Amino acid sequence: MERFESLTGIAAPLLQANVDTDLIIPKQFLTTLVRSGLGRHLFFEIRYDRGGLELPEFVLNREPFRKASILLAGPNFGCGSSREHAPWALRDFGIRCIIAPSFADIFFNNCFANGILPIPLSLPDVEALAEIEGPLTVDLAAQIVSGAGRIWRFEMDPGRKATLLEGLDEIGRTERSLPAIEAWETGREGQRPWL
Repeated sequence: MERFESLTGIAAPLLQANVDTDLIIPKQFLTTLVRSGLGRHLFFEIRYDRGGLELPEFVLNREPFRKASILLAGPNFGCGSSREHAPWALRDFGIRCIIAPSFADIFFNNCFANGILPIPLSLPDVEALAEIEGPLTVDLAAQIVSGAGRIWRFEMDPGRKATLLEGLDEIGRTERSLPAIEAWETGREGQRPWL
């Protein structure tokens, strides 16, 4: 997994509440286990018309947001089903960080497993970030978001922070403990050879 240390990029505002995983990536695109190629289907039902043409009013179809790496979202982002394709689609589009007042639990966990930093900030703070013209900077090590000379601090679980800073998924974190695991297994065999 790619490390996440800091990010400076365009932040696209999509402050709608209760954006569910079916809106993020509709069910008809869930037939793949490949993580690439899903970005073009991101927000499909509100990004394109019935003929597949871009809707010019949708934020990700407008400049400079076509190249957004940060998504500013409304409360309860990622609610609905537990589909991991939702963070896959966001990541494939280029989104590395989502800032919202709240997240659905499973979606929140899936973000960390896929190299996306979800940051909970209050709705007034997210709205203030949406008013900034120009890029935002997210510094995970310092736990700050900055832009236009202003700074917002955020809280982060130390274990999740380390996972992103080191670019480790759950398997990678487990593999770091492999010597201790092997020592425990060897000791257990000596104490209980019948197992």
